[in-house]
Amino acid sequence: MDKLYPNASAALEGLLFDGMMICAGGFGLCGIPERLIDAIQASGVKDLTIASNNAGIDNEGLGKLLRSRQVKKMISSYVGENKEFERQYLSGELEVEFCPQGTLAERCRAGGAGIPGFYTKTGVGTKVAEGKEVKVFDGEEYILERGIRADISIIKGWKADEAGNLIFRKTARNFNQPMATASHLCIAEVEEVVPVGSLDPDQIHLPGIYVKRLVVGAPYDKKIEFRTVRPREAA
Repeated sequence: MDKLYPNASAALEGLLFDGMMICAGGFGLCGIPERLIDAIQASGVKDLTIASNNAGIDNEGLGKLLRSRQVKKMISSYVGENKEFERQYLSGELEVEFCPQGTLAERCRAGGAGIPGFYTKTGVGTKVAEGKEVKVFDGEEYILERGIRADISIIKGWKADEAGNLIFRKTARNFNQPMATASHLCIAEVEEVVPVGSLDPDQIHLPGIYVKRLVVGAPYDKKIEFRTVRPREAA
């Protein structure tokens, strides 16, 4: 099975439809599938539900899809640093399901493992618990969280072989790994594809069985959200 596609649009062909749910890897602008996000924006698909740690920043990452009004609902942990996200939420244009970061990661891991739900203490007694089942274990309250299972996952890796076995680079691993398993079909955007057998099996972070389609997105600008540098000393 040939998993490598010539570009992001080709890799998404036949998969996108209005009202679908997408799991998106990345943390801020680190490890985000930029080319796949651009292709989703260009497709014009709308009313999306997206599970992601956050929605990027204004006009970068998933922030592009917010700007083009293609997102109906975000399931997110961190919702700061994005004025358009804030504006749409406060005006009632965007539905937000706030989810603590560890809970979001576990919901995606659970979805990928075929676990429909689990109990956690995180969020007990807060707005996070509103409307959720509460159960007592050993005298302590826990809330029921549902596993997440999306229509597709879009992730960003560093290097993959032609079979889809994939390695993430440093902190870009973040949410990409659990998101990859939490859907019916995962599309991975990588910086380099190498022949099968080129990667050390002990170094593989995501087995190729989870990756159905591959696209090379390089070169990248390696954007960061805030550039902080030391003031230059006077000569």
